[in-house]
Amino acid sequence: MPKVGEHFKKRLGYLSFAIVLDAAANALMISSNMGSAVWMASGVNISSLIHVPYGTTLFVYAVLVSITNQILLRKFDAHIFISNLLFSLPFSYLVGFFTWAYKPLGFDQMNIVVRLIIDILGLIGVSAGTSIYQRCNLIQHPNDELAYLLRFKYLHGSAGWGQLFSYTPPVVIMIICFAITGNILSVGIGTILAMFIQGIIIGWSDKLIVPSLKHHLRIGKTN
Repeated sequence: MPKVGEHFKKRLGYLSFAIVLDAAANALMISSNMGSAVWMASGVNISSLIHVPYGTTLFVYAVLVSITNQILLRKFDAHIFISNLLFSLPFSYLVGFFTWAYKPLGFDQMNIVVRLIIDILGLIGVSAGTSIYQRCNLIQHPNDELAYLLRFKYLHGSAGWGQLFSYTPPVVIMIICFAITGNILSVGIGTILAMFIQGIIIGWSDKLIVPSLKHHLRIGKTN
C-alpha cells in the first residue's frame, strides 16, 4: 500500500510540474508573436469575432470539448468530465500570468530569428508538458483529452494522427472567422508547426522525458 501511495504522489508531482511547464510554454509562443498553438489561436479569433473575453472563450471551449470527449467515450465518465474542467481553471490563469511576466522581456520586439527560436522552444515545452501529464493521467486539459482519446481509442496509439485529427474543430472555427472578418489572428509559423509536428514531439517525449512514467489507459476499445 505505501508503494501505491508513493507512486500516486510522484504522478501528482509530475502533473503539477507539467501544468506549469505547459502554461509557461504556451505563453512563450504567444509572447513570441510567431504563431500560437492551434487551440489558443482559434480562441483568439473567435473571441475577437464575438467580442467575448479570451478567458471566457477558452472556458466555453473546455466545456464543449469535454462534452465531445464523453460522446467519443460512448458513455458518461464523471471523473474524466470533471477532471477536464478542473484542469482548465489553473491552466488558464497560469497562461495569463506567464504572458504578463514575459511582457517586460519584449520577446515580440526581437528579430525574427530569435522570435522563431523562442516559438519553437515554446512548442517543444508544450509538447513535453502534454506528454508528461497524459502519462500521469490524473487530470488533463479537455483539448488534450480529445487528442488522447482519438490516439488510443481510434488511431492505434499514433500520437501524430491523434493530435492532427483533434485540430479539426479549431481549424474549422478559424476558417469560419476568416470568412466572416477577412482577418486571421495569432496564426503564424508556430501554428503550422504545432499542427503537423506537435503530436510527433509528444511521441518522442513519451520515450525521452521521464520514461519511467507510462500511459495509464482508462478507455476501452471501440465495438
